[in-house]
Amino acid sequence: MHNMCIRPTPKELEEFGTPDFTIYNAGLFPCNRYTHYMTSSTSIDINIARKEMVILGTQYAGEMKKGLFGLMHYLMPKRYILSLHSGSNMGKDGDVALFFGLSGTGKTTLSTYQNRYLIGDDEHCWSENGVSNIEGGCYAKCVDLSKDKEPDIWNAIKFGTVLENVVFDEHTREVDFSDKSVTGKYNKINFGPFDFAENTRAAYPIEYIPNAKIPCVAPHAKNVILLACDAFGVLPPVSKLNLAQTMYHFISGYTALVAGTEDGIKEPQATFSACFGAAFIMMPPTKYAAMLAEKMQKHGATGWLVNTGWSGGSHGLGNRIKLAYTRKIIDAIQSDKKTYQDTLLKLASLFKKNFDGFTTYKIGGDQKLTEEIVSAGPIF
Repeated sequence: MHNMCIRPTPKELEEFGTPDFTIYNAGLFPCNRYTHYMTSSTSIDINIARKEMVILGTQYAGEMKKGLFGLMHYLMPKRYILSLHSGSNMGKDGDVALFFGLSGTGKTTLSTYQNRYLIGDDEHCWSENGVSNIEGGCYAKCVDLSKDKEPDIWNAIKFGTVLENVVFDEHTREVDFSDKSVTGKYNKINFGPFDFAENTRAAYPIEYIPNAKIPCVAPHAKNVILLACDAFGVLPPVSKLNLAQTMYHFISGYTALVAGTEDGIKEPQATFSACFGAAFIMMPPTKYAAMLAEKMQKHGATGWLVNTGWSGGSHGLGNRIKLAYTRKIIDAIQSDKKTYQDTLLKLASLFKKNFDGFTTYKIGGDQKLTEEIVSAGPIF
Protein backbone atom coordinates (compact mmCIF):
# COMPACT_ATOMS: atom_id res chain seq x y z
CA MET A 1 0.00 0.00 0.00
CA HIS A 2 3.01 2.28 0.42
CA ASN A 3 3.66 1.67 -3.28
CA MET A 4 0.02 2.00 -4.32
CA CYS A 5 -1.05 5.14 -2.45
CA ILE A 6 0.13 8.69 -3.11
CA ARG A 7 3.17 9.00 -0.85
CA PRO A 8 3.39 12.15 1.30
CA THR A 9 6.60 14.12 1.51
CA PRO A 10 8.43 14.10 4.89
CA LYS A 11 7.04 17.57 5.60
CA GLU A 12 3.49 16.49 4.69
CA LEU A 13 3.90 13.44 6.92
CA GLU A 14 4.93 15.58 9.88
CA GLU A 15 1.79 17.68 9.52
CA PHE A 16 -0.50 14.80 8.55
CA GLY A 17 -2.50 14.75 11.77
CA THR A 18 -5.26 12.19 12.29
CA PRO A 19 -5.90 9.85 9.34
CA ASP A 20 -9.22 10.31 7.54
CA PHE A 21 -9.65 6.57 7.03
CA THR A 22 -8.18 3.41 8.59
CA ILE A 23 -7.76 -0.11 7.17
CA TYR A 24 -7.63 -3.11 9.51
CA ASN A 25 -6.24 -6.06 7.54
CA ALA A 26 -6.21 -9.37 9.44
CA GLY A 27 -4.81 -11.43 6.56
CA LEU A 28 -5.89 -15.07 6.73
CA PHE A 29 -7.74 -14.67 10.04
CA PRO A 30 -11.25 -15.70 8.93
CA CYS A 31 -14.60 -14.09 9.51
CA ASN A 32 -17.42 -16.12 11.01
CA ARG A 33 -19.06 -17.60 7.93
CA TYR A 34 -22.20 -18.34 9.93
CA THR A 35 -22.81 -14.66 10.60
CA HIS A 36 -25.82 -13.19 8.79
CA TYR A 37 -25.03 -12.33 5.12
CA MET A 38 -21.66 -14.14 5.17
CA THR A 39 -21.18 -16.67 2.37
CA SER A 40 -17.54 -17.62 3.01
CA SER A 41 -14.71 -17.13 5.49
CA THR A 42 -13.61 -13.99 3.62
CA SER A 43 -15.17 -10.56 4.10
CA ILE A 44 -14.28 -6.99 3.20
CA ASP A 45 -16.43 -4.50 5.11
CA ILE A 46 -16.49 -0.71 4.86
CA ASN A 47 -18.12 1.46 7.49
CA ILE A 48 -18.42 4.93 5.99
CA ALA A 49 -19.71 6.48 9.23
CA ARG A 50 -16.74 5.17 11.24
CA LYS A 51 -14.33 5.66 8.32
CA GLU A 52 -12.97 2.15 8.69
CA MET A 53 -12.42 -0.91 6.54
CA VAL A 54 -11.94 -4.44 7.95
CA ILE A 55 -10.47 -7.24 5.82
CA LEU A 56 -10.74 -10.85 7.01
CA GLY A 57 -9.78 -14.17 5.47
CA THR A 58 -7.66 -13.11 2.48
CA GLN A 59 -4.07 -12.18 1.72
CA TYR A 60 -4.91 -10.67 -1.66
CA ALA A 61 -3.42 -7.16 -1.45
CA GLY A 62 -5.80 -5.87 -4.10
CA GLU A 63 -8.63 -5.82 -1.54
CA MET A 64 -7.04 -2.83 0.19
CA LYS A 65 -6.64 -0.70 -2.89
CA LYS A 66 -10.03 -1.71 -4.29
CA GLY A 67 -11.67 -1.05 -0.92
CA LEU A 68 -10.40 2.52 -1.01
CA PHE A 69 -11.52 2.74 -4.63
CA GLY A 70 -15.04 1.80 -3.55
CA LEU A 71 -14.88 4.57 -0.96
CA MET A 72 -13.91 7.06 -3.68
CA HIS A 73 -16.87 5.89 -5.77
CA TYR A 74 -19.05 7.07 -2.88
CA LEU A 75 -17.28 10.31 -1.95
CA MET A 76 -16.35 11.72 -5.35
CA PRO A 77 -19.81 11.86 -7.02
CA LYS A 78 -21.05 13.73 -3.96
CA ARG A 79 -18.50 16.42 -4.89
CA TYR A 80 -19.64 16.31 -8.55
CA ILE A 81 -16.41 14.50 -9.48
CA LEU A 82 -16.62 11.35 -11.62
CA SER A 83 -14.70 8.33 -10.30
CA LEU A 84 -13.60 5.87 -12.99
CA HIS A 85 -12.20 2.33 -13.13
CA SER A 86 -9.85 3.17 -15.97
CA GLY A 87 -6.28 3.65 -17.07
CA SER A 88 -5.18 6.95 -18.58
CA ASN A 89 -2.35 8.37 -20.63
CA MET A 90 -1.54 11.61 -22.45
CA GLY A 91 0.15 12.44 -25.74
CA LYS A 92 2.83 15.07 -26.21
CA ASP A 93 0.17 17.53 -27.40
CA GLY A 94 -1.88 17.11 -24.23
CA ASP A 95 -4.51 14.76 -25.70
CA VAL A 96 -5.78 12.46 -22.94
CA ALA A 97 -7.24 8.97 -23.33
CA LEU A 98 -9.18 6.88 -20.81
CA PHE A 99 -9.02 3.06 -20.96
CA PHE A 100 -11.91 1.13 -19.40
CA GLY A 101 -11.81 -2.63 -19.06
CA LEU A 102 -12.24 -5.57 -16.72
CA SER A 103 -9.35 -7.67 -15.47
CA GLY A 104 -7.38 -9.23 -18.31
CA THR A 105 -8.56 -6.89 -21.08
CA GLY A 106 -5.30 -4.91 -21.31
CA LYS A 107 -6.11 -1.74 -19.35
CA THR A 108 -2.71 -1.53 -17.61
CA THR A 109 -0.73 -2.76 -20.63
CA LEU A 110 -2.29 -0.34 -23.13
CA SER A 111 -2.22 2.71 -20.87
CA THR A 112 1.48 2.08 -20.14
CA TYR A 113 3.13 2.97 -23.44
CA GLN A 114 6.54 4.43 -24.23
CA ASN A 115 5.17 6.96 -26.73
CA ARG A 116 2.75 8.57 -24.23
CA TYR A 117 2.85 9.92 -20.70
CA LEU A 118 1.28 7.61 -18.11
CA ILE A 119 -1.30 9.25 -15.84
CA GLY A 120 -2.29 5.98 -14.16
CA ASP A 121 -3.25 2.38 -14.87
CA ASP A 122 -6.44 1.72 -12.89
CA GLU A 123 -8.24 4.41 -10.83
CA HIS A 124 -9.01 7.98 -11.87
CA CYS A 125 -11.22 10.98 -11.24
CA TRP A 126 -12.56 13.39 -13.87
CA SER A 127 -13.34 16.80 -12.41
CA GLU A 128 -13.87 20.31 -13.74
CA ASN A 129 -10.08 20.64 -13.85
CA GLY A 130 -9.37 17.48 -15.86
CA VAL A 131 -8.30 13.90 -15.18
CA SER A 132 -6.26 12.87 -12.13
CA ASN A 133 -4.96 9.59 -10.70
CA ILE A 134 -6.35 8.43 -7.36
CA GLU A 135 -3.25 6.31 -6.73
CA GLY A 136 0.50 6.74 -6.60
CA GLY A 137 1.41 3.35 -8.00
CA CYS A 138 0.54 0.57 -10.45
CA TYR A 139 -0.74 -2.97 -9.79
CA ALA A 140 0.19 -4.73 -13.01
CA LYS A 141 -0.66 -8.30 -13.93
CA CYS A 142 2.60 -10.02 -14.79
CA VAL A 143 1.58 -13.46 -16.04
CA ASP A 144 3.81 -14.32 -19.05
CA LEU A 145 5.44 -10.90 -18.75
CA SER A 146 8.28 -10.31 -21.21
CA LYS A 147 10.64 -7.45 -21.88
CA ASP A 148 9.79 -7.46 -25.59
CA LYS A 149 6.01 -7.14 -25.18
CA GLU A 150 5.84 -4.84 -22.15
CA PRO A 151 9.25 -3.18 -21.62
CA ASP A 152 8.06 -0.44 -19.27
CA ILE A 153 6.39 -2.85 -16.85
CA TRP A 154 9.33 -5.26 -17.10
CA ASN A 155 11.81 -2.50 -16.22
CA ALA A 156 9.62 -1.28 -13.34
CA ILE A 157 10.16 -4.59 -11.53
CA LYS A 158 13.23 -3.71 -9.47
CA PHE A 159 14.17 -3.03 -5.85
CA GLY A 160 11.12 -1.62 -4.08
CA THR A 161 8.57 -3.42 -6.26
CA VAL A 162 6.36 -5.96 -4.49
CA LEU A 163 5.61 -9.17 -6.41
CA GLU A 164 2.50 -11.14 -5.46
CA ASN A 165 1.70 -14.79 -6.24
CA VAL A 166 4.80 -15.25 -8.40
CA VAL A 167 7.21 -18.20 -8.36
CA PHE A 168 10.95 -17.66 -8.23
CA ASP A 169 14.15 -19.71 -7.98
CA GLU A 170 15.22 -19.66 -4.33
CA HIS A 171 18.90 -19.82 -5.28
CA THR A 172 19.16 -17.37 -8.18
CA ARG A 173 16.11 -15.24 -7.12
CA GLU A 174 15.05 -15.23 -10.77
CA VAL A 175 11.29 -14.93 -11.29
CA ASP A 176 9.46 -17.31 -13.62
CA PHE A 177 6.61 -15.16 -14.93
CA SER A 178 5.15 -18.08 -16.88
CA ASP A 179 4.52 -20.09 -13.69
CA LYS A 180 0.86 -19.65 -12.66
CA SER A 181 0.78 -22.40 -10.04
CA VAL A 182 0.16 -20.18 -6.99
CA THR A 183 -3.23 -19.00 -8.24
CA GLY A 184 -3.73 -21.68 -10.89
CA LYS A 185 -5.58 -23.86 -8.39
CA TYR A 186 -8.47 -21.38 -8.65
CA ASN A 187 -8.86 -21.96 -12.39
CA LYS A 188 -11.82 -24.31 -11.88
CA ILE A 189 -13.78 -21.72 -9.89
CA ASN A 190 -15.58 -18.80 -11.47
CA PHE A 191 -15.03 -15.64 -9.44
CA GLY A 192 -16.76 -13.43 -12.01
CA PRO A 193 -15.09 -10.38 -13.58
CA PHE A 194 -12.30 -10.30 -11.01
CA ASP A 195 -11.24 -13.93 -11.34
CA PHE A 196 -8.10 -14.72 -9.34
CA ALA A 197 -6.91 -17.30 -11.87
CA GLU A 198 -3.47 -16.36 -13.24
CA ASN A 199 -3.47 -13.43 -10.82
CA THR A 200 0.24 -12.74 -10.49
CA ARG A 201 0.91 -9.08 -9.74
CA ALA A 202 3.60 -6.43 -9.47
CA ALA A 203 2.99 -3.36 -7.29
CA TYR A 204 5.40 -0.50 -7.95
CA PRO A 205 5.46 3.29 -7.47
CA ILE A 206 4.27 5.06 -10.60
CA GLU A 207 7.56 6.94 -10.92
CA TYR A 208 9.18 3.59 -11.77
CA ILE A 209 7.63 4.13 -15.22
CA PRO A 210 10.08 6.52 -16.97
CA ASN A 211 7.40 8.48 -18.88
CA ALA A 212 4.93 8.79 -16.00
CA LYS A 213 3.57 12.31 -15.61
CA ILE A 214 4.29 13.52 -12.07
CA PRO A 215 2.08 14.76 -10.50
CA CYS A 216 -0.45 12.45 -12.16
CA VAL A 217 -2.87 15.09 -13.42
CA ALA A 218 -3.88 15.90 -16.99
CA PRO A 219 -6.38 17.90 -19.10
CA HIS A 220 -9.84 16.65 -20.03
CA ALA A 221 -10.11 13.38 -21.96
CA LYS A 222 -10.48 13.39 -25.75
CA ASN A 223 -10.84 9.63 -26.27
CA VAL A 224 -12.80 7.16 -24.13
CA ILE A 225 -11.69 3.63 -25.06
CA LEU A 226 -13.74 0.67 -23.83
CA LEU A 227 -11.76 -2.59 -23.88
CA ALA A 228 -13.38 -6.02 -24.21
CA CYS A 229 -11.56 -9.34 -24.43
CA ASP A 230 -14.16 -11.06 -26.60
CA ALA A 231 -13.44 -14.80 -26.56
CA PHE A 232 -16.51 -15.37 -28.78
CA GLY A 233 -14.64 -13.68 -31.64
CA VAL A 234 -17.69 -11.63 -32.65
CA LEU A 235 -16.72 -8.04 -31.87
CA PRO A 236 -14.65 -6.27 -34.55
CA PRO A 237 -11.14 -5.19 -33.53
CA VAL A 238 -12.30 -1.56 -33.24
CA SER A 239 -15.62 0.32 -33.43
CA LYS A 240 -16.20 4.06 -33.26
CA LEU A 241 -19.19 4.78 -31.01
CA ASN A 242 -21.64 7.65 -30.76
CA LEU A 243 -22.49 8.94 -27.29
CA ALA A 244 -25.50 6.65 -26.76
CA GLN A 245 -23.52 3.59 -27.85
CA THR A 246 -20.66 4.58 -25.54
CA MET A 247 -23.06 4.79 -22.59
CA TYR A 248 -24.65 1.44 -23.52
CA HIS A 249 -21.30 -0.35 -23.51
CA PHE A 250 -20.08 1.57 -20.44
CA ILE A 251 -23.12 0.49 -18.42
CA SER A 252 -22.87 -3.08 -19.79
CA GLY A 253 -19.17 -3.49 -18.96
CA TYR A 254 -18.75 -6.56 -21.18
CA THR A 255 -15.95 -9.04 -21.58
CA ALA A 256 -15.88 -12.77 -22.40
CA LEU A 257 -13.05 -14.91 -21.18
CA VAL A 258 -12.30 -18.61 -21.52
CA ALA A 259 -13.67 -20.76 -18.71
CA GLY A 260 -11.64 -23.27 -16.75
CA THR A 261 -10.58 -26.35 -18.72
CA GLU A 262 -12.04 -28.96 -16.38
CA ASP A 263 -13.45 -31.92 -18.35
CA GLY A 264 -12.28 -30.28 -21.57
CA ILE A 265 -14.76 -27.39 -21.35
CA LYS A 266 -13.39 -24.45 -23.32
CA GLU A 267 -16.52 -22.47 -24.09
CA PRO A 268 -16.22 -18.70 -23.56
CA GLN A 269 -18.15 -17.17 -20.68
CA ALA A 270 -19.70 -13.73 -21.02
CA THR A 271 -19.26 -11.39 -18.07
CA PHE A 272 -21.01 -8.07 -17.51
CA SER A 273 -19.85 -5.69 -14.82
CA ALA A 274 -21.62 -2.31 -14.77
CA CYS A 275 -19.33 0.66 -15.45
CA PHE A 276 -16.48 -1.87 -15.76
CA GLY A 277 -16.43 -2.04 -11.96
CA ALA A 278 -19.68 -3.30 -10.43
CA ALA A 279 -17.81 -4.52 -7.33
CA PHE A 280 -16.73 -0.95 -6.50
CA ILE A 281 -19.55 1.40 -7.44
CA MET A 282 -21.68 2.66 -4.55
CA MET A 283 -24.48 4.31 -6.56
CA PRO A 284 -26.69 3.17 -9.47
CA PRO A 285 -24.63 2.65 -12.67
CA THR A 286 -26.76 5.25 -14.48
CA LYS A 287 -25.44 7.92 -12.08
CA TYR A 288 -21.85 7.40 -13.26
CA ALA A 289 -22.99 7.02 -16.89
CA ALA A 290 -24.85 10.34 -16.80
CA MET A 291 -21.78 12.10 -15.39
CA LEU A 292 -19.54 10.51 -18.04
CA ALA A 293 -21.93 11.47 -20.86
CA GLU A 294 -22.06 15.06 -19.61
CA LYS A 295 -18.27 15.34 -19.52
CA MET A 296 -17.83 13.71 -22.94
CA GLN A 297 -20.33 16.12 -24.48
CA LYS A 298 -18.84 19.16 -22.78
CA HIS A 299 -15.25 18.38 -23.77
CA GLY A 300 -15.84 16.74 -27.17
CA ALA A 301 -14.58 13.27 -26.28
CA THR A 302 -15.03 10.36 -28.70
CA GLY A 303 -16.01 6.83 -27.65
CA TRP A 304 -14.40 3.63 -28.98
CA LEU A 305 -14.92 -0.09 -28.43
CA VAL A 306 -11.70 -2.10 -28.86
CA ASN A 307 -11.64 -5.90 -28.86
CA THR A 308 -8.45 -7.27 -27.30
CA GLY A 309 -9.74 -10.86 -27.53
CA TRP A 310 -10.30 -13.17 -30.48
CA SER A 311 -10.82 -12.51 -34.17
CA GLY A 312 -11.74 -14.84 -37.02
CA GLY A 313 -13.70 -17.13 -34.74
CA SER A 314 -14.11 -17.93 -31.06
CA HIS A 315 -11.46 -19.37 -28.77
CA GLY A 316 -10.19 -22.60 -30.30
CA LEU A 317 -11.12 -21.53 -33.84
CA GLY A 318 -9.90 -17.97 -34.31
CA ASN A 319 -6.80 -16.30 -32.98
CA ARG A 320 -6.14 -13.90 -30.09
CA ILE A 321 -5.52 -10.43 -31.50
CA LYS A 322 -1.82 -9.70 -31.06
CA LEU A 323 -0.84 -6.95 -28.65
CA ALA A 324 1.18 -5.26 -31.40
CA TYR A 325 -1.97 -5.01 -33.57
CA THR A 326 -4.04 -3.57 -30.72
CA ARG A 327 -1.32 -1.00 -30.03
CA LYS A 328 -1.46 0.04 -33.70
CA ILE A 329 -5.25 0.45 -33.41
CA ILE A 330 -4.84 2.58 -30.28
CA ASP A 331 -2.14 4.61 -32.06
CA ALA A 332 -4.54 5.26 -34.93
CA ILE A 333 -7.27 6.40 -32.52
CA GLN A 334 -4.85 8.79 -30.83
CA SER A 335 -3.01 9.94 -33.97
CA ASP A 336 -3.16 13.35 -35.57
CA LYS A 337 -6.59 13.52 -37.16
CA LYS A 338 -5.64 16.55 -39.28
CA THR A 339 -2.95 14.55 -41.08
CA TYR A 340 -5.50 11.82 -41.75
CA GLN A 341 -8.08 14.30 -43.05
CA ASP A 342 -5.51 15.93 -45.38
CA THR A 343 -4.52 12.53 -46.77
CA LEU A 344 -8.18 11.54 -47.11
CA LEU A 345 -8.99 14.64 -49.16
CA LYS A 346 -5.90 14.16 -51.30
CA LEU A 347 -6.82 10.57 -52.20
CA ALA A 348 -10.48 11.49 -52.76
CA SER A 349 -9.38 14.22 -55.16
CA LEU A 350 -7.32 11.71 -57.13
CA PHE A 351 -10.34 9.40 -57.42
CA LYS A 352 -12.51 12.29 -58.62
CA LYS A 353 -9.94 13.51 -61.12
CA ASN A 354 -9.53 10.01 -62.53
CA PHE A 355 -13.29 9.45 -62.85
CA ASP A 356 -14.04 12.84 -64.43
CA GLY A 357 -12.90 11.41 -67.75
CA PHE A 358 -15.77 8.94 -67.76
CA THR A 359 -18.63 11.23 -66.76
CA THR A 360 -19.20 12.45 -70.34
CA TYR A 361 -20.13 8.92 -71.45
CA LYS A 362 -23.68 7.66 -71.17
CA ILE A 363 -23.94 4.41 -69.20
CA GLY A 364 -27.08 2.34 -69.82
CA GLY A 365 -30.36 3.41 -71.40
CA ASP A 366 -30.68 6.76 -69.65
CA GLN A 367 -28.63 9.26 -67.66
CA LYS A 368 -29.97 8.00 -64.31
CA LEU A 369 -27.54 5.09 -64.03
CA THR A 370 -24.63 7.40 -64.90
CA GLU A 371 -25.64 9.79 -62.12
CA GLU A 372 -25.95 6.93 -59.62
CA ILE A 373 -22.46 5.66 -60.45
CA VAL A 374 -20.92 9.13 -60.19
CA SER A 375 -22.65 9.72 -56.85
CA ALA A 376 -21.08 6.49 -55.51
CA GLY A 377 -17.69 8.20 -55.53
CA PRO A 378 -16.09 10.29 -52.74
CA ILE A 379 -18.38 12.98 -51.31
CA PHE A 380 -16.67 16.26 -50.36
